[in-house]
Amino acid sequence: MQPSLCLASASPRRQQLLRQIGVSFLVDVADVDETALAGESPDDYVERLARAKAQAVWARRGGDMPVLGADTTVVLDGEILGKPADEVAAIRMLTRLSAREHLVLTSIALTCATGTEIRTSFNKIRFRATTAAERQTYWLSGEPLGKAGAYAIQGLGAVFVVNLQGSHSAVMGLPLAETADLLHVAGVPYWQRTI
Repeated sequence: MQPSLCLASASPRRQQLLRQIGVSFLVDVADVDETALAGESPDDYVERLARAKAQAVWARRGGDMPVLGADTTVVLDGEILGKPADEVAAIRMLTRLSAREHLVLTSIALTCATGTEIRTSFNKIRFRATTAAERQTYWLSGEPLGKAGAYAIQGLGAVFVVNLQGSHSAVMGLPLAETADLLHVAGVPYWQRTI
């Protein structure tokens, strides 16, 4: 089946979620600086990055098909917790999240010939209390590296989550209801047979 969408992300989770809803797509990764701007709010941050990724790939490809960009961030006490650079940063994030509620924001942007549309999913997650030994063992699993907030809800990190208010797929990196809405508006089919 011919791809009808370009995903501007290398995330295996986003690819898995698009396959789950039967979208035929190809991957063309955007190279965008993910540094937050001074004074930028978390929701402005994720929306800006999702838009920048979609528009960069759209321009590079010459507008040959709709492009979906996405960005996910974890927010605690108003602070963006990005992807940890090393063990110290990951353990610090996991310690701060222990026995606390935080937000996970995921923005998606779809760029096509008519412009760019954006949707943002706001989700609340509560962690149970975690021990220093658990956090260290989790770090050694390798999973926290490259994950916003240093955990993956779809992986080993699920054992820390005691409550989720919102969209599980959004916390994984792609809110499927909002994605289907944008795809429908752009005329990109879902629920198709995919390989």
